[in-house]
Amino acid sequence: MGADKADICAASGHGRTVCVTGAGGFIASWLVKLLLEKGYTVRGTVRNPDDDAKNAHLRALDGATERLTLVRADLLDKESLTAALRGCEGVFHTASPVTDDPEKMIEPAVNGTKNVINAAADVSTVRRVVFTSSIGTVYMDPRHAPGAEVDETCWSDLDYCKNTKNWYCYAKTVAEQAAWELAKQRQLDLVVVNPSLVLGPLLQPSVNASTLHILKYLDGSVKTYTDAVQAYVHVQDVADAHARVYEEPGAWGRYLCAGRTLHRGEVCRMLAKMFPEYPVPTECKGGAAETKKGCLFSSRRLAVLGVGVTPAILCLYDTVTSLQDKGLTTEERTFVVHASQYIPYGRLP
Repeated sequence: MGADKADICAASGHGRTVCVTGAGGFIASWLVKLLLEKGYTVRGTVRNPDDDAKNAHLRALDGATERLTLVRADLLDKESLTAALRGCEGVFHTASPVTDDPEKMIEPAVNGTKNVINAAADVSTVRRVVFTSSIGTVYMDPRHAPGAEVDETCWSDLDYCKNTKNWYCYAKTVAEQAAWELAKQRQLDLVVVNPSLVLGPLLQPSVNASTLHILKYLDGSVKTYTDAVQAYVHVQDVADAHARVYEEPGAWGRYLCAGRTLHRGEVCRMLAKMFPEYPVPTECKGGAAETKKGCLFSSRRLAVLGVGVTPAILCLYDTVTSLQDKGLTTEERTFVVHASQYIPYGRLP
């Protein structure tokens, strides 16, 4: 079912209700903030609406008192999702587990996504679903030459993901493929955003998996960096991308949302120059040379919709200054407390 221009209009969110799954997360929090600013009424799914500590940052958003409702929902409980989506015209499915344990990641990612698609299809008011996927569904393929550009037509190789034990990319790829297949069967309008590693200021009070990627270079917990590369993107650009592909009637398919690809060494040199007070590593692990070259990602499709890409150095700067504002870089003990309570995610790829 294609999006109806009368139902999805970029002008204003006033009088319109949408649902954001996993509303307390890093990307989702910024998306909720943006949607409220646009005038939408937002229904956010969380594990526990009564947990004031974890939900305070959402309730403090401008417009939240009047137009934000937090509801309990479980990705593996389709009925709870159906109840959450009832009366909504749009759904942003951002919730997804991140862990090294394939059993704890694959089922919630895949079956949870199927439940969201089925629930949205069962609710007659839903006109479009925007799914937060990942560039992990795009570039994990040994056939990609170093420095080659990949685009939305590329898919990660599932056997390669399994052989390299990259369960995050495996789960996200299977989940996205399942979403496309099921959306076609249920005749549901689906659009997907594929962001790279997301940085920027935190709205939530705790460290998340992607900001941990930067925090470990600041708190002394690692002494070297690995010979590896990563593409970065600003969280506000990702939130903007979700809103734009939802509001644009002609949006379709997948949209890469990625900035510049950097070697870990380059990241550390940027951090050290901007924040010399931290013990940022200066050597590659094992004395290795910086040889790795990653894929290049283009956000051309999003650019057509007016979505910009913040330079990587500003992504890093905004991340660190946010961690400082929240007191998360002052001592290792503070970091450990937050990590153990809020991010049982394991290492990043």
